Amino acid sequence: MQLYINGEWKDSSNKEILNKYSPDTGKLLGTFPAGTKNDVDEAIDAAEDAFDSWSDLGTPERAKILYKAADLIKQNRNELEMLLKNEGGKIKAEAHDEVDGVIDQILYYAEFERKLTGNIVEGSNSKRKIFQYKVPYGIVVAITPWNFPAAMVARKLAPALLTGNTVVLKPSSDTPLASEWIVKKFVEAGIPKGVLNLVTGKGSEIGDYIVEHRKISLITMTGSTSTGQKIMQKASNNMAKLILELGGKAPFIVWKDADIKRALKCMTWAKYLNAGQSCIAAERLYIHEDIYDSFMQKFLEVTKRIKMGNPDSSDLGPLINKGALDGIKKVVEDARESGYNILAGGKTPDLEPAYKNGYFYEPTIIENVNQTSPLFQEEIFGPVIGTEKISTTEELFHKANDSKYGLASYLFTEDPELMLEASEKIRFGEVYINMPGPEASQGYHTGFRLTGQAGEGSIYGINEYLKLKNVYTDYSKGNITINTVRDSLFDDL
Repeated sequence: MQLYINGEWKDSSNKEILNKYSPDTGKLLGTFPAGTKNDVDEAIDAAEDAFDSWSDLGTPERAKILYKAADLIKQNRNELEMLLKNEGGKIKAEAHDEVDGVIDQILYYAEFERKLTGNIVEGSNSKRKIFQYKVPYGIVVAITPWNFPAAMVARKLAPALLTGNTVVLKPSSDTPLASEWIVKKFVEAGIPKGVLNLVTGKGSEIGDYIVEHRKISLITMTGSTSTGQKIMQKASNNMAKLILELGGKAPFIVWKDADIKRALKCMTWAKYLNAGQSCIAAERLYIHEDIYDSFMQKFLEVTKRIKMGNPDSSDLGPLINKGALDGIKKVVEDARESGYNILAGGKTPDLEPAYKNGYFYEPTIIENVNQTSPLFQEEIFGPVIGTEKISTTEELFHKANDSKYGLASYLFTEDPELMLEASEKIRFGEVYINMPGPEASQGYHTGFRLTGQAGEGSIYGINEYLKLKNVYTDYSKGNITINTVRDSLFDDL
């Protein structure tokens, strides 16, 4: 793997490389460059030089490149699916769905090639007009996470490029290979040099430097809340626009009249997708007391049937790395020490030899968790879920909203009145009623509280990459009257 800067594939300026290990087997998968501050400077300078010609090109012409890139990805999708399995630990179905999402995101944004509009506002009289143009910000730094390493790249590159911005992409060091693959498809599609640049490396070495850089205009980042808070502090010196999608702690609520089988199927998706490593993952399970026992019995049966190991035949993949696995082990050990009842899982699985060194952890259910427990207050990011009984709608809304995060939430009920009330009272950016996620391209993916600011997806997400510029014009001829300026000052001119 190499960096991509100003239209050239190259090694890092200091020639240092980093190792990438397979989450499935623990074996070395490949290497990638450890980019330096000099590499960042070169990439940002290239993006700056390319900005005028790219933004002048026109949206329909830029969209052609997006359409071509999407077509190339579609033609070669098996390669990307294999990368997602090997690099990210995805099971086969998850890798397939993520590539579907990549293609959908790029095509969705490309379709706005002729739909971006501004306004003309009348001024103080009919001869005065205010033209409100939407213009690109300039240089965008896109920082992408490891949990959906292809989909998040597409969701940031497509709107940024369509709207005329130039981009420096910094992917997670846990999943750099998928980013390189997608960038190559944009290069094959004809992206001009300097418009799209790829710099990999350690966040500790180049992370602060890239977000503090005086030339950048916008930072879009998906990741942890703590990282987002640091970026806000660092970017404040340059007043860069921020699009931050951060942590989540989704409540999954099963009311007494819910279709239990439907709720179970959606719960299995919401908790165990990507081994629970998702910002919209179900992290708190609230079940009405009237159906608690019957729901839990069936949920335990389903959970115990889940297979791990070979990504082509399993239901649950590994954690992304050893650090993540150790973190989940500690979460469960702390729960044991707190006296909570572990109904299922709670340990690493006994797998066939090829996968015994992978970062797998059994799907784990912990019963009757206290609302103040870290299990219900801190993001887990793994295949572990705590449960609690609820009995009233007041308790439902209070406990659902009792979180410092506010991204996704789930409710299962057949009561239309409760659906409408929940739509208003559950203070999360996304409320899924009687259905699973994920968010759609045409939906606005955003959250409350420490989940971040701004959002992605839909026309609202596209507009995050555009700045509204106002041009005031006066078409009248002859004398202009200004109340605070005496006309007599200009009598003999």
